Amino acid sequence: MHTHRSRPHVNLRVERWHRRCIYASFAALLLSGAAWLLARYFFRPVGQFGETINPLEPWSMKLHGAAAMVMLFFLGSLMNAHIRRALKAARNLRTGWSMIAAMLALTASGFGLYYLAGESDRPVWSSVHWVVGLAAAVLFVLHVLLGRRAVRHP
Repeated sequence: MHTHRSRPHVNLRVERWHRRCIYASFAALLLSGAAWLLARYFFRPVGQFGETINPLEPWSMKLHGAAAMVMLFFLGSLMNAHIRRALKAARNLRTGWSMIAAMLALTASGFGLYYLAGESDRPVWSSVHWVVGLAAAVLFVLHVLLGRRAVRHP
């Protein structure tokens, strides 16, 4: 006779206030990064001496840096309440580990852009950062949706 041992239910749901702070900081990161991309690559004004910096570029970058600090705080706050429990419960691991990898890559490439990149390699650092950032936005939505679906259909 086969015995079926079900795992005890582990609540991985993040509290509403916490979830809203994470969503807001993620949205601020995505929107400020997208604003910089658009201003940098599509909305550069042409002056008497060629292209000039769009005034939105430095402001979007400052907001992006501030949002990154807030997001890092909230990512750290997820370590015990959400990530550790999810690992123990073995739930939503593919997108969870992918989110962790994406956040590490974004943190490293953001650090690299700010502190390490020179003029010659800045485009490479920047491309890696914004490609991973846009992918992380899709991954984040997927992670949340799969997590919610797993709760409804254990």
